[in-house]
Amino acid sequence: MFEGNFIKALLLTLVAGLATGVGGAIIMFVKRFSPKVLSAALGFSAGVMIFISLVELFPESRHSLSLLFGERLGMLYTLLAFFGGMGVIALIDHLVPSYENPHEVNQLTIEVHNNAVGLENSLPDSTAAPENKESKKLLRLGLLSSIVIAVHNFPEGLATFVTAMEEPTLGLSIAFAIALHNIPEGIAVAIPIYYATKRRGKAVWNATLSGLAEPLGGIVGFVLLSRLLSDSFLGIILASVAGIMVYISLDELLPTAENYGAHHIAIIGVITGMAFMGFGMMLF
Repeated sequence: MFEGNFIKALLLTLVAGLATGVGGAIIMFVKRFSPKVLSAALGFSAGVMIFISLVELFPESRHSLSLLFGERLGMLYTLLAFFGGMGVIALIDHLVPSYENPHEVNQLTIEVHNNAVGLENSLPDSTAAPENKESKKLLRLGLLSSIVIAVHNFPEGLATFVTAMEEPTLGLSIAFAIALHNIPEGIAVAIPIYYATKRRGKAVWNATLSGLAEPLGGIVGFVLLSRLLSDSFLGIILASVAGIMVYISLDELLPTAENYGAHHIAIIGVITGMAFMGFGMMLF
């Protein structure tokens, strides 16, 4: 049973991480990004993450901790873990300067891609990247994106892995939400690297590498924390994951969605994402 859950947890975490590579690969097929479509997609991702966090993870954490510590203390520990998860991601964001923290697709990456379509069509992958200041800036942006996203993915991987070990169904929900969130992150990594180097493979590879921090975080965290695994630890992890996903949704996904589309497009995406997860949970 333990071995079976370990493999399932590893696969779920790996799939969630590889979604970053999927995002990177999108630039090979999409010639222009529609701001409205991107806005709706980011809103959808936020809706999925918020719904799972508040409807599934937070109540499950509260129930688990209340059984162990009583209703009052259980709620207190749930709240502390929830806001503690927010604090971890907020601290990571604070330690990285805002102009170097492309945790989501930003205006620069989209403009670079849309304005350089002609350049993409005229230059083959083998063409040497021009050694100019702009190319170096783009390469630096892409590499920084890769590093920052890898740092973000490490605790997400730990949370997904530990949850999937103990509660495979909850682990599946978390992995799905994080995978949706990782796709635009892959775009943020791949676009500047591709237009700095003119090498599709390098761009997609860097996006994929940043996502592999997800399963790495899961395995390393599990090895270090395996002795702590218990019902109380799982309850704390669930609330922490909920806090992380709500913070990412409110601080990253929704503001970015607002920037790219009309307010109502982002909100429709959020509602659609919530409905998708709600009816999905009911059916399965």
